[in-house]
Amino acid sequence: MAASDPKRELLRHAVATLAYRGAKTIRNAPENFGDFNDAGRTPGKILAHLGDLIDWALSMAAGTSKWNESQPVLWDKETERFFASLRKFDDYLASENPLQCPLERLLQGPIADALTHVGQLAMLRRMAGASIPGENYFAAQVEIGRVGPEQVAPQKTY
Repeated sequence: MAASDPKRELLRHAVATLAYRGAKTIRNAPENFGDFNDAGRTPGKILAHLGDLIDWALSMAAGTSKWNESQPVLWDKETERFFASLRKFDDYLASENPLQCPLERLLQGPIADALTHVGQLAMLRRMAGASIPGENYFAAQVEIGRVGPEQVAPQKTY
């Protein structure tokens, strides 16, 4: 049973962590933030890449390993896509479906890459004059299965 596999549950926790941190970075972004262009790839392109990474993770988990490089659309649509991709991936991980690739590779590849890109978005928010408050992520209420934009408010900010 998938739910009793501790490694699989840890990966689901990493996906929930990605959703928590991603939601914080994406939420209340200024209008036109997706087009901010002061440091290479725009936030809109990074957000599209995040969706691509999660779609790729799901394809590898399911045994098809398909990469797609999307062109960014409006920020709100990319945000919806990101969270929809997280939901599909988490649903697969929560299912009885076998993983068709090593779980560790999913963590070290697309999930770790996605966490890096969420950090880039946070940095770009600061550069665009719309920084987000710091937070003690150890105290955050991250919950397996909560992978949408609605997340618990930070427990400890600074």
